[in-house]
Amino acid sequence: MYLILYSKAGCHLCEGLLEKLEKIESIDLTLEVRDIVQNKEWLDAYQYEVPVLYLSKEDEHIQLPRTSPRLNITQLEGFLREYL
Repeated sequence: MYLILYSKAGCHLCEGLLEKLEKIESIDLTLEVRDIVQNKEWLDAYQYEVPVLYLSKEDEHIQLPRTSPRLNITQLEGFLREYL
């Protein structure tokens, strides 16, 4: 599973989601973190929305629904399994 996380420095929701994603062991996960401040297009699209998570499949990117910051790691794994 290849995920793209749009994030920015100082965003506590972003940091929390990243920390949980990095702890997932039951799913073979590749995670790319994109700092929206580094790209004007990303900043314009996501400045009020981060964290934003996309699943990359072949040539398409599917935006995943926003997750609750209260999800624990097991719940986040279950959420991601829905998209495998």
